[in-house]
Amino acid sequence: MDDTHDREHAFAADLAKDRSRYETGLPLKRDVAAFCDALLGLLFAQLSDDGDATSVELQARLTLVRHELRQLAEPLVGDEAPRVATAVGAALPDIRAALLLDADAIWAGDPAAESVDEVIAAYPGFLAIAIHRIAHEIHRQGVPILPRLLAEVAHTRTGIDIHPGASIGRSFCIDHGTGIVIGETTVIGDDVKLYQGVTLGALSVAKSAAGAKRHPTIGDRVVLYANATVLGGDTVVGDDSIVGGNVFLTSSVPPNSTVYQASQVRVRRVRDGFEDSDFVI
Repeated sequence: MDDTHDREHAFAADLAKDRSRYETGLPLKRDVAAFCDALLGLLFAQLSDDGDATSVELQARLTLVRHELRQLAEPLVGDEAPRVATAVGAALPDIRAALLLDADAIWAGDPAAESVDEVIAAYPGFLAIAIHRIAHEIHRQGVPILPRLLAEVAHTRTGIDIHPGASIGRSFCIDHGTGIVIGETTVIGDDVKLYQGVTLGALSVAKSAAGAKRHPTIGDRVVLYANATVLGGDTVVGDDSIVGGNVFLTSSVPPNSTVYQASQVRVRRVRDGFEDSDFVI
């Protein structure tokens, strides 16, 4: 028992020593999540605990949100934090306008959606897009790490992983969304629709590729169906194209293309018996 206690004491001392010499400067995840919730609640009554706030109350909340962002950014960018908070605050009207277009696109593209209010309040695709547009603006202002922490809030809550560096156009629709991965240098045009399991990724994960265009470019009005994978920085999916489910694409396709994977489905009545091959996994 004493030996176990001694080992725990030594281990705790090592941890304390490591923490004393390693100052992360990272915002706490709980503070990032709280900032995210406060900002989304400010932008949309459907995501707020108080949907009937007055203009004066909303102005006060806007000031508080800017202050919280400045505090989160200060350990990461120092004296640049006030500029970042001001710039992101100034971008909020445009961010909200873009998100309303996204919500409308999701509603228009999903027969199960009964209203835009439902999309904003309950759809994981909208939540992921909303957090991404905020994180992308903070990323654009040159703040490190914090945008990734925001993206992880969305990832944890929705199963949708969008790097804050990805550039996404107007009226973006995510249907269902679970398992979607969108890489850092992805460029997505306007009126694009993604289903669950889509990956927009890189052909190589070598560290030496950092900073290069590693992820695909998706044109306007493209639809990517469930579990489609599009890889490579030189890969361009042209405007008005459709990429079918389970397609694995590593080369460009021209506008107005339909890309699909041919499959063979065999149907046999049970009473006709089975072959060994029927049980191959």
